[in-house]
Amino acid sequence: MNNRTVYFLGLVVWLMTLPFLAVAQEKLNRLLQERETLHQEWQVSESKKSGLFGNRTKKDMEATNEWMGRIIQKDNQIMQELEMLKDIQTTEISYEKEDYKYIAQKAEADIVKLKRALLEKDKDILQEKEKKRTYEWTTLVFFLSSLTLGWLYFRKKG
Repeated sequence: MNNRTVYFLGLVVWLMTLPFLAVAQEKLNRLLQERETLHQEWQVSESKKSGLFGNRTKKDMEATNEWMGRIIQKDNQIMQELEMLKDIQTTEISYEKEDYKYIAQKAEADIVKLKRALLEKDKDILQEKEKKRTYEWTTLVFFLSSLTLGWLYFRKKG
């Protein structure tokens, strides 16, 4: 699987998890509100004293324990929801990590290409300089030989 495919799949999964994250957060908020209601009802149950002389009866304690059991069940649901949220965020982070890894690899590949192009341009510049230097030397040799031949010609004539 090439990097573009991984990047695309990461993007698709991330886009798919966005609604789940919002729904999960909303569900978590609802569960927390329900737990708060259960806690308030437990406190009311805890304060009930229907026994003789204002004492708590066995029924009062059992009712309080039932409310506590409901609160524990709600806490377990909240923990499951938090675990699911953590899994979603972990998945998002791993895909973001893959995305950044892909971007870094692409940038490295581009840098290698640019370095290669720069080396080729440097070679071209060196070749052009060598051609120019060869032309300069040829011109200098031609000028000096023309000067020497001209001097010899005028010396012989004169």
